[in-house]
Amino acid sequence: MQIKKKITVTYIVLSGVSTLALCLVVFFLFKQNNQYYFLKRLQDRAKIVASIHYQHDPVKAAYYKNLKANGLEELINENDFVLKVNGENTFEYNTELNLPPEFYAEVMREQSGWTVDSDHQYYYAQIFNESGQRYMVIVTARDRRGNTSLIYITRILIFGGLAFIIIAYFFGRFLAARFINPVSRINKEVKRISASNLHNRLPDIKDSDEIADLTRTFNDMLDRLETSFEIQANFINNASHELKTPITTIMAETEIALLKEREAEEYITTLENINKQASRLGNLTESLLKLTQTGYDGKKQVQDIARIDEILMDVKCDIDKIYPQNRVTINLKNIPEDDSLLVLPCNRPLLELAIGNIITNGVKYSDNEEVFVSLRADKEAITISITDIGIGIPPEDIPYLYEPFFRGKKAALKYAGYGLGLPLAMKIIRMHGGELIIQSEPGKGTVVNIVFTISNIKNSNFNS
Repeated sequence: MQIKKKITVTYIVLSGVSTLALCLVVFFLFKQNNQYYFLKRLQDRAKIVASIHYQHDPVKAAYYKNLKANGLEELINENDFVLKVNGENTFEYNTELNLPPEFYAEVMREQSGWTVDSDHQYYYAQIFNESGQRYMVIVTARDRRGNTSLIYITRILIFGGLAFIIIAYFFGRFLAARFINPVSRINKEVKRISASNLHNRLPDIKDSDEIADLTRTFNDMLDRLETSFEIQANFINNASHELKTPITTIMAETEIALLKEREAEEYITTLENINKQASRLGNLTESLLKLTQTGYDGKKQVQDIARIDEILMDVKCDIDKIYPQNRVTINLKNIPEDDSLLVLPCNRPLLELAIGNIITNGVKYSDNEEVFVSLRADKEAITISITDIGIGIPPEDIPYLYEPFFRGKKAALKYAGYGLGLPLAMKIIRMHGGELIIQSEPGKGTVVNIVFTISNIKNSNFNS
């Protein structure tokens, strides 16, 4: 069942139940009100009948009879009886009265009482005391008017309730349409959006209700998807280009070598070129796999608990093997005495790779000049500062530093690389709840701060 129909049916059911409850309350209150006022009239007649019976003065008796006959509204099948009470449980019985014994017992016990039979004939009885003698006065009449009014109000309630349910059906459809149509419109618009037209957006709704929030959420999601598709498309195009170059070179070298027999020196040169391109292809493939390992959003479950100063020393050992003549200096003078402030939950191999990439960039782009690495830690954050005096980064290149395969013009002309090291490092650091802050000035060098805020470390790592 569609939601629109569910809302309509639910509204009709709730309206019907509430209308039925209201009709029942009105019916019983009306019935009780009729009974109350009809019994009051019988009670007044009982008092007059008792007054007529008590009077020994013919004039007063005639007055009360005249009052009863002309001063009170006539009732249907009205009759009255006066029964002498002889004891606590005995009284004179009148054969014209066909009332159950329980009624008399209640009147003798409570001094008054009433009952009604199936023909809507009411009987009201009350005990009166005159000069030490007790009497039971019974007044009976039929409440035809009250019964007719009850039937009339019942018809009104039935037809009114049915009419209200019919109206509720149309109101339910209107209400369902009012709430569901915006969602249907959003659904229709979203169905029109595909990978080929991710630039389309849902019309903005200048409101603060849930539908407007839903529209904004969809548009935000489309923004992220469009950005993701663009980045992935650029990544694939660049990766294809970078992979195609060494493959094409290898194929060309082998084809040329196989065209005719050559001297041994020529084969050696060809194999050296092939080995160079194969090594380039292997390094590029390894970098792409590591970049993929971190995930697109830079989030991955961590496993290790390590000291950040030990990670820095291990990174320094690895760099010493790759660049034996490097001039990297690690300053650990500012580390705290409390070892717990240096502990970082992490994926240690990936974190070493990220820090190593950044320090290696400092070595490479400064032509092996000095690179200073310092470590600070307190209760709020762990900060690693990496400073070089290399070529620096132009301001126009900084916004694109974290895009895979991006390389600045000056760096691309002078230094070999694929433009994957810094994007990979950024993803790994973000995965560990850290932040990468780069400050650079062309010709003077670059300062890279890696900041792990303690609260972010706990949220992103301990809960992973």
